[in-house]
Amino acid sequence: MSRAIYVLNGPNLNLLGERQPEIYGSQTLADVETLCRSVAEPLGFELRFHQTNAEHVMIDLLQEARRSAGIAINPAAFCYNSVPVLDAMKMCVCPIVEVHISNIHRREAEWRSHTILTVAATGMISGLGVAGYGLAVQFLAGLAQKPG
Repeated sequence: MSRAIYVLNGPNLNLLGERQPEIYGSQTLADVETLCRSVAEPLGFELRFHQTNAEHVMIDLLQEARRSAGIAINPAAFCYNSVPVLDAMKMCVCPIVEVHISNIHRREAEWRSHTILTVAATGMISGLGVAGYGLAVQFLAGLAQKPG
């Protein structure tokens, strides 16, 4: 098994800190990467951090990550209807944590609470802001360090 933890980010997260800061906060995706590295690297894990607005690129990244120590994914809008991303997640043999910055179950539009990807995830963190990313990386590192 690889000692890499992947953190994958979906559409529009490249504008984190600018887009709807009242919902997503003012921290940028670079801040999130710094947070994740500060958790992963002291535990001996390589962090591979990516963002894409393209569904096919997310699928390629999931296939690359499928045998890693774990994947933390904020699929953003891919979570509502991307069956190809779901299928790619189902091919992963590592644990996956679905991360959402906002609490998707308390959002203004009911459709935002329906993620089709959760069935392929080991667990979900929702509504803890960008701190959820660090918690996901910590969880995945802990699983990878458990014997057998």
